[in-house]
Amino acid sequence: MFNKQRILVTGGTGSWGHELIRQLLPQNPKEVIIFSRSESAQVAMSREFEDSRLSFVIGDIRDKDALTAACRGVDYVFHLAALKHVPVCEDQPYEALKTNVVGTQNVIEASIVSNVKKVIYISTDKAANPSNFYGMTKAIGEKLIVYANLLGSNTRFVTLRGGNVLGTNGSVVHLFMKQIKDKGQVRITDMQMTRFFLTLRDAITLLFKASELSIGGEIFVMTMPTCRIVDLAEVLIEASGKSGVSIVEAGIRPGEKIHEILMSEFESRTTVVYDEQYLVILPTLDMPELKEHYRRFAPVSFSSFCSDRQLISKDEIRAILQRGGFL
Repeated sequence: MFNKQRILVTGGTGSWGHELIRQLLPQNPKEVIIFSRSESAQVAMSREFEDSRLSFVIGDIRDKDALTAACRGVDYVFHLAALKHVPVCEDQPYEALKTNVVGTQNVIEASIVSNVKKVIYISTDKAANPSNFYGMTKAIGEKLIVYANLLGSNTRFVTLRGGNVLGTNGSVVHLFMKQIKDKGQVRITDMQMTRFFLTLRDAITLLFKASELSIGGEIFVMTMPTCRIVDLAEVLIEASGKSGVSIVEAGIRPGEKIHEILMSEFESRTTVVYDEQYLVILPTLDMPELKEHYRRFAPVSFSSFCSDRQLISKDEIRAILQRGGFL
């Protein structure tokens, strides 16, 4: 799919971007353009990969002109750039709106102008029945990406929705490991809290799969395993070999949920089971070609996909952490 193609990655200097580039370069792209705001991160990434196919462009997705210039001649866009931390978006909603909503609209319009083949938008479980401003902005972003397929262009737009990815910047695993080492204490907001988890490597592999299989307008939902956060903390404490480490309940932060969902009850009415790795949410907008394409897939038999169900064991958590290189 990406052989001899030019690819733009917004927010490409982040954790997702690093792993995306690692898995993308062996697929023989002609050029990969890293579009981000961080000069120092771009310099570090350039030195890390030392690959002539990588190009680096300083820019902000809020700047439509800069984005349009970067999109010229591009075949595929991976839209990763976003403000992602729930407390930051709660405290500074104007900034989250400008990046996550206006920025996504700019990506859509820049891609259409440059006749990009396909745009892949990375979303989050927090966009399903959002309870915080971050989730709301990502939910609006999903709606914009779906609607973009009705703008009469040749560019196709698709969404990939997933939960927490181990190893990303600000990942709870890194936070817990630091707390264990530095303080001998792990702070958990609520002992009953559950979350979806997947390794970064596996998430990017699934991202490529959705990129290839999608036709535009659908939301691919990764069927990620779920675990209790306290079980994750206990596995990390046990693996550290450090004695006397305590777990403290700190209380829910503004906008935070006890359990996350990857598919809401409303969305279940138009969701099909693609395979063991994916559900596909079809839009309520009139897209006959899309509905015909997915007609052969069975509708889901459950009303929502919540992180409090089918929880994995501590041994399974340990295996995932080992796979991700954390243990």
